[in-house]
Amino acid sequence: MTGDAEYVIADPVVASVAARAALDTPGVVRLEPGLRGLVTAWTRAARGRWQGLDPAPIDGVRVRGVEGGLSVEVDVVTSAFDQAAAVGRAVQRSVTRVVAEQTGLAVDTVVVSIVDIELERR
Repeated sequence: MTGDAEYVIADPVVASVAARAALDTPGVVRLEPGLRGLVTAWTRAARGRWQGLDPAPIDGVRVRGVEGGLSVEVDVVTSAFDQAAAVGRAVQRSVTRVVAEQTGLAVDTVVVSIVDIELERR
């Protein structure tokens, strides 16, 4: 019996891949979840602990399917020693590339919000 299998990659998996890609981008200090993201992260962590799972970090990243495509929103803090616009463009390219490489899904849009610029070097 041969049939075509359908694989579904859940949004939290895509968000985790996107988060790692964003964090690995030079000039990104950290991801910021924002108020809505904090509530979501708290709920997700509580559910994971209840199920005995350690969820992958996705704070500051939201993924949603729109009209057959994939949209990723990333909230980042950048370093003051890098040009914010250049870091934002690099995050867009990195997230698009890494999500496609690791999941096989094409990302239509990556919206990067720079929520803060950190002045100290780490």
